[in-house]
Amino acid sequence: MTTLHENEVPVDEAALRRLLRAQRPEWAELPLAPAGSGTDNRMFRLGAELLVRLPRTAENAEAVRKEQTWLPRLGPALPFAVPEPVHEGVPDEAFPLAWSVYRWIEGGTPGPGSVRDWAAFGAELAAAVRALHALPLPAEDERAGLSWYRGGELAPCDDWVGREFAAVRAAERGAAPGRDRGRDLDLDLDRLHGWWREALRLPAPTGPPVWLHGDLKPSNLLVRDGALHAVIDFGGLSIGFPDAEHAPVWDLPAPARRAYWAAAEPAEETRLRARAWAIAVGVAGLSYYRERDPVFAAECRTRLLAVLADGEEGVPTHTPTH
Repeated sequence: MTTLHENEVPVDEAALRRLLRAQRPEWAELPLAPAGSGTDNRMFRLGAELLVRLPRTAENAEAVRKEQTWLPRLGPALPFAVPEPVHEGVPDEAFPLAWSVYRWIEGGTPGPGSVRDWAAFGAELAAAVRALHALPLPAEDERAGLSWYRGGELAPCDDWVGREFAAVRAAERGAAPGRDRGRDLDLDLDRLHGWWREALRLPAPTGPPVWLHGDLKPSNLLVRDGALHAVIDFGGLSIGFPDAEHAPVWDLPAPARRAYWAAAEPAEETRLRARAWAIAVGVAGLSYYRERDPVFAAECRTRLLAVLADGEEGVPTHTPTH
């Protein structure tokens, strides 16, 4: 079984069966099949109606607990489907971390075979983001664990972003002939890094904090009948400034991006900070996952190429007044 992190906790179907026998014996003999794996969790489909998520690391287990606490409270107020926890798995000898079982949500990830109209999809995503950001915030004493770097300012990230740019450049220089060499040259890393630095000179965000999903990349969206149906994987759920929330729009085709920006109507500074976040997360993912998960690293690279392809296109020249 592929591992992505040095501190990863291994788990397989046999261990999951032991967990189920101990904690939910009525499910223990249901059909079990891998249902994908992300950078933070492994998933198994359990029977026809359930999904098991097992965190890869102890840090990811904290995100699982956060979903268990907040999704039942936030989900009913949202105009799209979200995962519904039906069992809060507790650590035991078979698996030493918290884990979850959710109701299965039928749908496919956004792609040419599932989205009927990319412009409409971009507008739907903007409406989903707006609905999440409009939810009332909890009291201050309930916000423990709900801060994350992507809801903060850019400046505290400058050191590690610089190191990730350096790592990508070093990997390119050291690539063996015929293997990856030249793949990152067309990224124009100098231009991307320049845009990051320009964003550091922008005023800090000043708007009120909002609920944030934290990682609205396509693999965390589900489509049904050609339209956005569900948002999944709320492990990055947090409260903060919304700039980074917009960054995954560069993972979508250009018509979806244009429609998203038209519907979201961001201020110029928000759009530029969102682009900087897209660059930072993309470069970090390309650096960290280049060898560990080449498929995900390729997705990060595609995001950076989309940022470059857009150039200054779509950057607002004024702050919307409505």
